[in-house]
Amino acid sequence: MEQRLKHHACKLSFILLILFLAIPSSSSFELQPPVADSTYLHLNYTAISDFRVLNRRTLIQCPDPNPYLRINVTDDADLSDDQFVTVNVGGVLVPSESDWIAMISPSYSNVTTCLESEAYYIQTGDTSALPLLCHYPVKAKYVSSDPDYLSCKNKECQKYGNNGDCEVTTCIGSVSFHVVNIRTDIEFVFFAGGFSTPCVLMRTDAPLKFSNPTSPLYGHLSSIDSTATSMRLTWVSGDKEPQQVEYGDGKSQTSQVATFSADDMCSSVVPSPAKDFGWHDPGYIHTAVMTGLQPSTSFKYKYGSDAVGWSGETGFRTPPAGGSDELKFLVFGDMGKAPLDDSAEHYIQPGSISVIKAMTEEVESGNVDSIFHIGDISYATGFLVEWDFFLHLITPLASQVTYMTATGNHERDYVDSGSWYPGPDSGGECGVPYEAYFPMPTPEKDKPWYSIEQGSVHFTVISTEHDWTEQSEQYNWMKKDMASVDRSKTPWLIFTGHRPMYSSLGADVRFLQVVEPLLLDNKVDLVLFGHVHNYERTCSVYNSECLAMPTKDGNGIDTYDNSNYTAPVQAIVGMAGFSLDKFSDDAPSWSLKRISEFGYVRAHASKDELSLEFVNSNTKDVEDSFIVTKK
Repeated sequence: MEQRLKHHACKLSFILLILFLAIPSSSSFELQPPVADSTYLHLNYTAISDFRVLNRRTLIQCPDPNPYLRINVTDDADLSDDQFVTVNVGGVLVPSESDWIAMISPSYSNVTTCLESEAYYIQTGDTSALPLLCHYPVKAKYVSSDPDYLSCKNKECQKYGNNGDCEVTTCIGSVSFHVVNIRTDIEFVFFAGGFSTPCVLMRTDAPLKFSNPTSPLYGHLSSIDSTATSMRLTWVSGDKEPQQVEYGDGKSQTSQVATFSADDMCSSVVPSPAKDFGWHDPGYIHTAVMTGLQPSTSFKYKYGSDAVGWSGETGFRTPPAGGSDELKFLVFGDMGKAPLDDSAEHYIQPGSISVIKAMTEEVESGNVDSIFHIGDISYATGFLVEWDFFLHLITPLASQVTYMTATGNHERDYVDSGSWYPGPDSGGECGVPYEAYFPMPTPEKDKPWYSIEQGSVHFTVISTEHDWTEQSEQYNWMKKDMASVDRSKTPWLIFTGHRPMYSSLGADVRFLQVVEPLLLDNKVDLVLFGHVHNYERTCSVYNSECLAMPTKDGNGIDTYDNSNYTAPVQAIVGMAGFSLDKFSDDAPSWSLKRISEFGYVRAHASKDELSLEFVNSNTKDVEDSFIVTKK
């Protein structure tokens, strides 16, 4: 009841805010309390930065009569699927720290006009006078990132006098952008005025096209059941015709093809980012299930077609079947992505690159059977092109082992969309892109809970973003699923989802009160959550009390003896990319270990021992270890 009251209060406040903004304002409009409140709330969801709010900035053509100005790319050949593009500006009379270059796609987007009311942009945090930059840049860079630009080290003479001396000297700057195949044409626009007061200086003469916008890309694997005899491959292409995955010794499967449109995105009184200025065409999502495999066995595959081309051949390994003796997996949450070119982007998770790099090394060593990413996947949050960059980053991982996911608030939540929490955290995506890109073995669409067995572990994966109260469908499913586990086959029961029950920084008490008794009733061994951006481990905890404490083994590692079960161990593993949350000096009695560093958790389960290690992705050091045993 309390949750529903909060929901209606949130909705009422949002509607009142829109009505307030619909009232015409003068040019001397100041940020009123309701707008200030909205900005503050929005900060909690989407990390406002100057670039993040760029689409709401007043946009004009710069009053610059400079006849020498130009912008071009070093190589104007068609783009490959993955490359760096050097963009040059020249003819600059006075270089400025506020000069910047934007990469905009599709190239036909209008950067000079926008929608008719500032109210359309309140969901991104604040308002500005019109006109606005309404098509969101994919990324941007200040030209001053070229260390020679402001000093005008690279010069050119534009006009010579009669005596041969240079009378007009201008400056040159160059920046490099990392580009992946997003299928739509790209243009580069030279701006002055910084992100806060942008004006257009010049745009490239012709858009850059991808040499093959239909390329099959970003193939990633997931399990469909606990047998490990079938694996799903999902990839993206600009072509809607079915394609194939070829694997093993001459086997082939044809893809099922899906897509989604701006009409599928959620919105409210005003358009959401996903429905409006954050929209980018996703192309077509292909999925095919490779059957006839064997558990814990290596295979090779490629995907595509003769019409659109083929991917390179990739090796992958199936996970161990449920009920087998051993499983090695990695688990983390809240990873997202970061640019490879130091550009400004919509939403950057600074730790993601080091975490992906470290985990890729682990996967390539052959010591990883599967990966679990428990919520807050790409942080696209309504800016759809971000999904392509995220998929590109995880391909080295997810193309080789099964990549299982859980939904988080930044995939699903939006007011009046059916999410349990009413905030705008998904930017209007409402789980549609997430479920398209990461099909899991769930009951049906928008019921993103499932269980799967690998090795000696039964994983119960829930959605904290859907109704989990006592009379809900998901609650009944959780109860039935955990009660049905055959502990002689899979002695370990791991419960996982996105939002935590226990965190030193606070959690939803109602979620704890409703769901925690199920964990105790079914003797859950380990609970893993994300959402809070750090690492934290508890005692064997129930009702905020330690029912048992670990003891040190011969190597000084905390060991929980579940032969005489008391309560589950809970851990937050949300430290894989998003800016870290720092701990306070005071800690609850149930909190045994707290680390605020980027990393991931490495796990190894046998029949009688479950060991976990927190790995710092920058140093590769193990900063926490614990073991759960059953004898």
